[in-house]
Amino acid sequence: MHRPPRAFEDAEFAARCAAAQAAMQQAGVAATLLTSEAEIRYFTGFMTQFWQSPTRPWFVVMPLSGKPIAVIPSIGAPLMRQGYVGDIISWASRDEDDDGITLIADVVRQHVSKDAALGMLMGRETAVRMPLANLFALQKHLGMPLHDMTAAIQKIRMVKSPAEQAKLRYICGIVADVFEHVPEWLRPGMPLDACFRQFKMDALERGVDDVSYLVGAAGAGGYDDIIAPPTSTPVAAGDVVMFDTGCVWDGYFSDFDRNFSIGPPSQQAADAHKTLFDATEAALAMLRPGITAADLFTTMDKILRPGGSAGRDAGGDDVGRYGHGLGIQLTETPSHTAWDRTEITAGMALTIEPSISYGNGFVMVAEENIRVHDDHIELLSRRAPRELPVI
Repeated sequence: MHRPPRAFEDAEFAARCAAAQAAMQQAGVAATLLTSEAEIRYFTGFMTQFWQSPTRPWFVVMPLSGKPIAVIPSIGAPLMRQGYVGDIISWASRDEDDDGITLIADVVRQHVSKDAALGMLMGRETAVRMPLANLFALQKHLGMPLHDMTAAIQKIRMVKSPAEQAKLRYICGIVADVFEHVPEWLRPGMPLDACFRQFKMDALERGVDDVSYLVGAAGAGGYDDIIAPPTSTPVAAGDVVMFDTGCVWDGYFSDFDRNFSIGPPSQQAADAHKTLFDATEAALAMLRPGITAADLFTTMDKILRPGGSAGRDAGGDDVGRYGHGLGIQLTETPSHTAWDRTEITAGMALTIEPSISYGNGFVMVAEENIRVHDDHIELLSRRAPRELPVI
């Protein structure tokens, strides 16, 4: 499996910034303020686990032309200098009275006149990463209108460059190998938390940078929860075991899961797994540029819930959607829901994630990762079998 180079060339970031600046020009926005990890990393390459601390704010201003301007705590300046930025303005954070607000206001004023708008991300799947009181203070300092740039920035991020696609292909290939070797070590009597540790160790040994996300479940005949941390309850004959992981390589995620039966499964569990496979096959068969995320949802829902309700309130179960975008975040736009009319385009990386309820309150999920081409669909994960794998 070919390992792509780490990081990106400056030309990659220049193209991303140019696309954002063109959208800003069209929207009448003179600058855009970025505060969240995903957007700052996407446009500058600034990647650090220091984001896990909520103590310090980080700001990047995207001007209408040229490189982004970083306004960040001084502790991050050496790393930021390695990124795609035109200037770095820093302060010793945490500051008791003014944690970068005056500095960021000064930078914004240099690029945005009082009668122009400042862009920010305000929509679904975004967050302003600063204390709410500081946001109010910044608005008071600036006294200028804000314009929502969510749709424009998400549209840019949804289409992956060839370099991004190579990273996604690589991390998904590693994780596919990890799942293929689960039957070699998963045995009755293993506590579920020990199974999680083994999965993580295997993934790290095979070359992932981090196992940022690992959830799963095990239970006799099935499971009823798909997000809980593991318990120390031993896996037993008759259990259905599921691992759902988002592993990372060079900042890009995989996100798919696999189900296993410890010994022969119940007929209900076996049938549920086949139904999930069939729903995924139907989605893969119709997936092409020009359809919408809602089309994907409807195609899968007809198989998962034949005769179920259609339209905005439709849903195969309480999970709420049947997949999403994938990239530098575990989940990105679009969402495969009845209401998401986002058009699927070549270059997107998506998950196909049907789920089904069955039996006495059980739920089962299945997930694949794919890349959309102009004329075909590429599986990034390694396709799960139709029959529920038996260990």
